[in-house]
Amino acid sequence: MANRKEVNNRISSVKNIRQITRAMEMVAAARLRRAENRIAHLRPYAKAMRRMTRRAAEEAGTVQNVPILDEREVVNKLGILLVTGDRGLAGAFNANILREGLRLRDQALADGKEVVFFVVGRRGDGALTFRKQTIHGSWTGFTDRPAFTDAREIGEALTVAYIDGDVDRVEVIYNRYVSPLTQYVHRLTMLPVQEAEVVGEGVEALTGADGELVEPEGELAEAHARSYWDYEPDAEELLATVIPDYVDISLYRTLLESAASELGARMTAMRSAAENAETMIDDLTLEMNRVRQAEITQEILEVVGGAEALG
Repeated sequence: MANRKEVNNRISSVKNIRQITRAMEMVAAARLRRAENRIAHLRPYAKAMRRMTRRAAEEAGTVQNVPILDEREVVNKLGILLVTGDRGLAGAFNANILREGLRLRDQALADGKEVVFFVVGRRGDGALTFRKQTIHGSWTGFTDRPAFTDAREIGEALTVAYIDGDVDRVEVIYNRYVSPLTQYVHRLTMLPVQEAEVVGEGVEALTGADGELVEPEGELAEAHARSYWDYEPDAEELLATVIPDYVDISLYRTLLESAASELGARMTAMRSAAENAETMIDDLTLEMNRVRQAEITQEILEVVGGAEALG
């Protein structure tokens, strides 16, 4: 059995850990509210951009002079963008992304495709480097507070890789934010744009209660279909500018969702760690009482034994 000093030291260490995890939980909660506001403010703009892109694509019909809209008949090279965090202490936030990315890689390799990784966040970059995976592009240092310029830089790299033929398809894997307690791994096809549900969806989509885009029905759908749009310049020329912007906006929303998910996961993990620390403190306090009682009993026995020896 440990002595009283050792148990005291362990109690002090666990109390320090509890204090740190409580502080990290409060910091994550405060930053999470700001992250939720950023997502809410972006949604109307992203929805308007999606609507304009779809309408312009329908007006242009078959587009031939926009390289990013060239859809490959055969996908030989698959690009996978993993959106992870720069830091840990967020539960399974990063591990879930890596697990899904490696699962998709194994599936693509089994189908005879070549896989190229793009990665956001130090955790993902380090894990893929450790596994000796090919990383075509890596971006770090901003995952907790992404800016639109970060999304644009990533979007330009993915677009160039697609146009140059380095990849024939780009899949994005990130954590979708639902609530501070709920985040789930989501896979999004970014390129080709036709499969990203930008072109060819028909009528304008609306936002449902969960933030997802849903199709209008009935009279509302007919009203959207009859609405008239005028383009200056023409729709095909407009697409050459709008499509890259739409890719950037989609990536920006992905980064914001991932940042909010990371903060929510960290807040939950730190709360759980603090609660576990409190349980451990209670257990150590009981152990301290048992050690103290054993020491007192030993001292009494020694006194009694000494008295009997003298008597």
